[in-house]
Amino acid sequence: MIPRYTRKEMEEVWTDENKFKKYLELEIAVLEGWSKIGVIPYDIVEKVKEKAKINIERINEIEKITNHDVIAFIEQISETVGDEGKYIHLGLTSSDIIDTSFALILREAGNIILDDIKNLLEVLKKKAIQYKDILIIGRTHGIHAEPITLGFKIGTWYFEFLRNKERIERAINEISVGKISGAVGTFSNIEPEIEEYVCNKFNLKREKFSTQIISRDRYAYFITVLGIIACSCEKIALQFRLLQQTEISEVFEPFGKKQKGSSAMPHKRNPILCERICGLSRIIKKNVNVALENVALWHERDISHSSAERLILPESTILLDYILNLLTKIIDGMEINIENIEKNMKILNNVYFSQKLLNFLVLKGWSRKDAYEKIQKISFEAMKKKVDFCELIKKDDSIKKYIKEDELNKIFDIHQFLKNIEKIFKYIE
Repeated sequence: MIPRYTRKEMEEVWTDENKFKKYLELEIAVLEGWSKIGVIPYDIVEKVKEKAKINIERINEIEKITNHDVIAFIEQISETVGDEGKYIHLGLTSSDIIDTSFALILREAGNIILDDIKNLLEVLKKKAIQYKDILIIGRTHGIHAEPITLGFKIGTWYFEFLRNKERIERAINEISVGKISGAVGTFSNIEPEIEEYVCNKFNLKREKFSTQIISRDRYAYFITVLGIIACSCEKIALQFRLLQQTEISEVFEPFGKKQKGSSAMPHKRNPILCERICGLSRIIKKNVNVALENVALWHERDISHSSAERLILPESTILLDYILNLLTKIIDGMEINIENIEKNMKILNNVYFSQKLLNFLVLKGWSRKDAYEKIQKISFEAMKKKVDFCELIKKDDSIKKYIKEDELNKIFDIHQFLKNIEKIFKYIE
């Protein structure tokens, strides 16, 4: 992934240094396992630990000849170790090391994302409470519906990310699985006790029935969860973009004092950060399909998944880490325009009381059909003529027969929409 969208902490997870460090740790752990069952003297393990040094430049040189990165790694390490190097990779196949190291790397990446979500949750909770009493019009189909509060809107995001937190925790658990069972997974050249030792050492579960690889349904699950989280980020970013439209102008992403909105038009304040989130989330969602395609492989394995994973695993985790941190900054620095929020509440002249009036008339004995048609007619008149819906209702003789003015005043009390919001907010506070 290009540096523009890469944070240092996640970048370090996907370096060659970290990958080969994991390879070496696992190879040494396997030697320790062989030693524990009496096949290799422990002093050999100690010598390998002492002498083994990773040289990435040399690994790359060897790979140009072998066209096999794991063999290149083994040969380079063996060069630094000397005679004891012949025991490295004893009984193993490449996927034992590759897949088990992937478990360690993906767990590191997943825990960074988990921390990102925890930070985002703190900001969402803070903003939901801060704006819980700010009335704003709710919209369905892009059309004014009934009043909500800005804090309520943010509260829906908060609970979605609580679910995302649970999802990434399950996904981390799903991929925290090791495999040290040799070619085709039958332990034909290695003992199950060694796999048990290695997995216990690195706090991994064992893939009890592997083939030559760890089954890629685990990776597909992990990437799919990343895709869902990306969708949640895109959903919030899209809300900002909609609310920042000129005709609405209620909520804005942060804009730096010296920031420029357009190379051509100095007046522009574009929601570029949220647009960036929406764009990058598409890449993660695209990678979900690739991960699903990687599940079905030939027989006990082929290698068609490998090249794709070299792209989609670092790309998806790096991008999601970036997106989550950017979204956290956007929400923490969000700006609101109270004047426009209040203005937009009044655009349709209080027609949002229509359902409350409908329900009241039904309880007074009207048929739902008659009540609906009566209120719809008056609503459309209020919007077309730009007159107050409440006043038109109060003047309608057929409604006045059933509802007293003090009852209408109660119906038209906007705070009636919000009487139960405090009950909902207890789940946040």
